[in-house]
This record gives sequence, C-alpha cells and structure tokens, in this order.
Amino acid sequence: MFDITFRNAKIYDGTGAPPYTGDVAIRGERIAEISQDSVLPAKKVIDASGLVLAPGFIDIHSHSDLTLLLDPRARSSVRQGVTLEVIGNCGHGCAPIHSAHVARIAMYGPQQPDSFFTWSTMEGYLDRLEAERPAVNVVALVPYGQLRLQHVGLEQRPAAPHELEQMKTMLHRSLDEGAFGFSTGLEYVQERSSSIEEVVDLCRIVSQHGGIYATHTRDRDQRALEAIDEAIQVAQTTNVQLQISHITPRTGPDDTERALYLVDAARKRGLDVGFDMHTRSFGFTHLKNVLPLWVLDGSIDDIRARLNDASVIEKIHAHRNLITGVGDWEKVVLVDSVALSELNGQSFKEIAGILGMAPLAAAIHILKMEGPGIHRPMVRLKTYSEALLESTYRHPECMIGSDATALAPDGALKDEKFYGSYTWASWFLRHMVKNVRHMKLEEAIYRLTGLPAKTLKLGNRGLIKRGYFADIAVLDWEDYGERGTVEEPSKLAEGVRYLMVNGDLSIDDGQETGIRSGSVLRSL
Repeated sequence: MFDITFRNAKIYDGTGAPPYTGDVAIRGERIAEISQDSVLPAKKVIDASGLVLAPGFIDIHSHSDLTLLLDPRARSSVRQGVTLEVIGNCGHGCAPIHSAHVARIAMYGPQQPDSFFTWSTMEGYLDRLEAERPAVNVVALVPYGQLRLQHVGLEQRPAAPHELEQMKTMLHRSLDEGAFGFSTGLEYVQERSSSIEEVVDLCRIVSQHGGIYATHTRDRDQRALEAIDEAIQVAQTTNVQLQISHITPRTGPDDTERALYLVDAARKRGLDVGFDMHTRSFGFTHLKNVLPLWVLDGSIDDIRARLNDASVIEKIHAHRNLITGVGDWEKVVLVDSVALSELNGQSFKEIAGILGMAPLAAAIHILKMEGPGIHRPMVRLKTYSEALLESTYRHPECMIGSDATALAPDGALKDEKFYGSYTWASWFLRHMVKNVRHMKLEEAIYRLTGLPAKTLKLGNRGLIKRGYFADIAVLDWEDYGERGTVEEPSKLAEGVRYLMVNGDLSIDDGQETGIRSGSVLRSL
C-alpha cells in the first residue's frame, strides 16, 4: 500500500519527452512506482484526470537567502509550483558574513537588526535556515560580495595577496560545509574592482570541489560580450562548471545573438557552460548602487554627511555603476521609496523635473531622505523587449530563473515588493506555451525541472522517476498562470491544484496546507 497515488494524470516527466497518461505512487519522501496500466492502491488516492503532473519547478537563480528566514512559507514560489530554489546568486547572500552592518550591502530583503544575524559561517546559516523549516528545498552558493566585504572591506580595489588567501580559505570552508558552488556579481560596486586573476584563483577551488560557478558578469551594458568572454576564459582556465546568470545583454538583439554564439562555441570546445534568464522586461536593483561603496560606511549620519559634501558628490558623478550605465535616466524608474513614496513609478527624468535638479542629484536626494532605510529603494531599468527575451528562451540550453525573492502577500513580508517573485515560472509557461507558442509544454517544463537538476548534479530530483524525491507539481493547465502585473506585482499565481515537496502535500486540491517540508540540501 502506497501513501498517496495520483491517478490518471497527464505526466510530463521532466526529460522533455512527450507526455503520457498514468499513475504516480508515493511512499514516504520518494516516488515509489509509476504505471500506465496497473492500479496503484494507496491510503490517499487523488484523481488527477485532466491535470498536468510534472516535477516541481527549480528556481536556478533566486535571491531568497534572507526572505526564507523571515517567512519560510515562500507562498509566492509554492503557488507557482516551485519546490527548490538556488540562493546566493550575483555575489549576494547571507553567508559567510562577519559584520552584519557591512554584510547588508550584499543582501536582498528588508533590513534586520544586527542581533538577527546569529551566524557567521555557511554551516551556521544553513543550520539556521533548516531550523526555520522552509516550504521549498534550498541549494546555496557562496557569494563573492560577502567574501570581499569581509576580507577587503569597503575599499574599491583588487584584493591584496593576504586578503585573497583569506577569501580562498573561507571559500574552501563554505564549500566543505555544504555550499554547491560560488557566485559573483562583478557589475556590483563591492566586486567591480576585482581582477580576473582573483576570480580565477577562487574558481580553481570551486573546480576542485566539483562545484558550479554562477556569474552576473562584469559589464552588461557597454562591454557585455567582453564580460561573457571573460567568464568563459575563467572556465577554460580552471575547468570549472560555468553558469552565466541572466545572460541577455542590455544592448539589443545583435549582442544577444552573439552572446548565445559564445556559449555554443565554448560548449563545442568541451566546456561545461550553461546560462539562465529571468522573465522581466527590465532589470531590478537597489538605488544605492549609484554610490561608491565607501559612501555607505558607518552610521546614517556619517552617510548623510558625505552626501552633503561637494567633494564626495564629485566622486559619485565619476563612479561607474550599473544604473548610470544604462545611459538614459528616462529608462530608470523609482520603486519602493518610503520617504518620497509619491515619486514611486516615475522615471528619474520625470523626478528630476519635479524636484528641479539633475537626475543623479535627485537619486542622491532620495537616498538622503530615506535615512536608515537607505538600502530599501530600488529601481527598474527598462532594457528588454518580450521579443528579445523570447529569442534567449528559445535556445535549448536556456534555464529560467526568478532573479527575485520568495515573498508572501501576508505576514512578515506583506509590504515587500520584488518583480518576478509571484510571476516568473507561471508567466514563462503561459507565455511561451500558450501565448506565443514557441515551445511545447514538455520542453518548457524541462527547462524548469530536468535541465536545472542536471546542471546542479542533483541526481535524484527534477524528474518523475521511480526512486526520485517526490517533488511534484500538479497543474490545472487551463487555469494556470500568473496574476501579478507591473502595477500590482504581489498577486499569487493560480492553477496549482497539488504541490508535493519531499512527499508531503503543501497544496492539496488548490488549498495551502501549511505543511513545510523543504530540505536544505548540502553538497557532499
């Protein structure tokens, strides 16, 4: 007798193969049997006639490091059918850390008091996350931003030899403690000054551990192709497995085509290179990135004093960053300011006119007005078209990630906003399969399940297969899709009838059960 059987489901097994109709039986945490002709008796039998049964979706590029601690229900994720998130991306994350005050620079999510951060190591963080019992499985990467903040500090320069040795030691330790790999966010101010030699030295360690190197490349505006080539050079030199994060350059279709060509050429040379892309038509980042790193040192009074200093303002104007790199303030839109909430949703060209100052001066003014909340305001960078995104998705090796944080419209995170959190997987499936019909459903599901599982070398997840962990999404395909919009992003997706994580139902007949049975996975 099995524990649960899904009967007469349309099974998409995660390999990209055409679907078939059958029963899937669960015993404990695992898929115990799959049958197309035999009845599989169980304590609980679910009639899945007319429903799509697939592996739970894997978010290959998440920023839920902090939000999973604050609200482990991950409602924005589970209501889309997500059962696993990869955190620690773009050099941002929660471990390892030394000074919580400084570490916040490379974290997504609402600010917390220093006392909240009871850990310093990767092991300590993973233990804390495990104790919170997340609703989804979690895989962690070691964020380069935190390594540099801990060992180089707020200076914008290459690491000194002794600092690099300290980072290598901490990376070794974090990988031994369960991290699956290493990530960089070379476009962010805390990493921008690092050399390729520094990255190569760290990636040699990742390669020795059999880990993955995920990179938000160095310059995705003016030199996007050179930055992708740099990442591939690192992989060539170190033999590390490479994952290029949100690969699509901000410079249009020709550069996107060339970027994909660079990946194909590297794969033909035998390199293990993969990539992902998010589902927003814009970038999304903190407004504070217009500032050099050292401006954020000390108390809010220290920061404000610098922002009132003419010599500092001159240095801010000379500071290269991913916001001003867009080159057009009309494409930069303010989001989530508290102090000047009436300006939210407007471009900095419009804000400059309202405030009677230049756009960069307006950005600095808003940050001053935020006070202790200086880390909160974000901006949308209008850079992509749907056609450009579709051209990336159509590549057979493209995986899809949220590039967002797990949230919920109620509870501790109800006031938080992050575009993509509630919509990324549901929009991708609906848009690519139903709307523009660029993919069959089995191919789209493979990009969210079998392909990322293979990339992460999970071995026992990501497929509907006997003996695999029972991470299963059952969808009402006619109703499945996102409900969030740019204007109202925090609306839960609909159409997931059943969701199973490690053999437990977190959604049962469309209703959330409150069961949180995700695992914090640790590399061997």
